Amino acid sequence: MAIPASTTPELTSQAATDAALRTFFRIAQAWQLNAEESATLLGVPRSTMFRWKTGRAPAPLPRDTLERLSLVFGIYKALQVLLPVPERADAWPRRPNDAPLFGGRPALERMLTGMTSDLYVVRTYLDAQRGGWT
Repeated sequence: MAIPASTTPELTSQAATDAALRTFFRIAQAWQLNAEESATLLGVPRSTMFRWKTGRAPAPLPRDTLERLSLVFGIYKALQVLLPVPERADAWPRRPNDAPLFGGRPALERMLTGMTSDLYVVRTYLDAQRGGWT
């Protein structure tokens, strides 16, 4: 008996790369990110971000980019769980935040430092807020 082939693309495939970037750009649109902000979250120059946005991304994506995408996707998902009204969830990154971690500034400001570790901090904060891992 043959085992059916998986319909899920390998993470290193062009299909997986394209799907991940489509998802990222949908999140960027929902969060109303400009080109500079999108490029910063991806950790790439604007020219690279624009090339990727037009469907010309390498497969596989660089490891750092995959890590950044994973963190952004986790942040987005956590916000959808915590704030089930999509408009509120999508507005959260830009809203001032009184949590000590943000000191009254928007979480997006922390996310845009260019450091992967700051994406991780925001992801961990949100996961803790929803009762997930810390």
